[in-house]
Amino acid sequence: MTIPMRTDTTRRALLAGAAAWGLFARPAFALSAEESTAFIRQLVADIDAVIAAGGSEATMIGKFEQLFLRYADVGIMAQYALGADGRQATAAQKQAFANAFAGYISRKYGKRFKQFIGGRIEIEGARRIKPGYEIKTTAYLRGESPIEVIFLVSDKSGRGQFFNMFIEGVNLLLTERAEIGAMLDRRGGDIDQMTADLSRAG
Repeated sequence: MTIPMRTDTTRRALLAGAAAWGLFARPAFALSAEESTAFIRQLVADIDAVIAAGGSEATMIGKFEQLFLRYADVGIMAQYALGADGRQATAAQKQAFANAFAGYISRKYGKRFKQFIGGRIEIEGARRIKPGYEIKTTAYLRGESPIEVIFLVSDKSGRGQFFNMFIEGVNLLLTERAEIGAMLDRRGGDIDQMTADLSRAG
């Protein structure tokens, strides 16, 4: 399931929802535009290094998953993805969900990085947003039209990490929130069963 979201209104709603969770309680703009851009430039360099090293597809995907875990703030992403249902969860359930979500999201989007094999990513610019910066890039993929990839970067968790991506306007966090909600519905609202399903997904 994908939810195309390109408007500033949607971004404001996303950030307002994150603020309601207390996800961005630290002072805004601790990172500079230069630091945020350098962070994404390093991510791109590490993706290129995995590609240059070669190996089997399974090996490369495994390395891409590790990059996702290193560069993405999966803790904040997990909190947002669980949404209002997290208010009813115990601390143990939240932790179990966060662990399952980290594996799920890194597997799922680590696989997306393999699209960059034979292509390149160029950074177009940085724009200040409430929790940090929006870094706009263009991915030039082999045999395909260029696509816009936007990273939202913050240091809420103590170091620079991206907490959301927009791939051709599709909002990663809102998409995953809808997916998690659907999985929870299929389990009749049972967070433990949904978490078990999530640990095998991706």
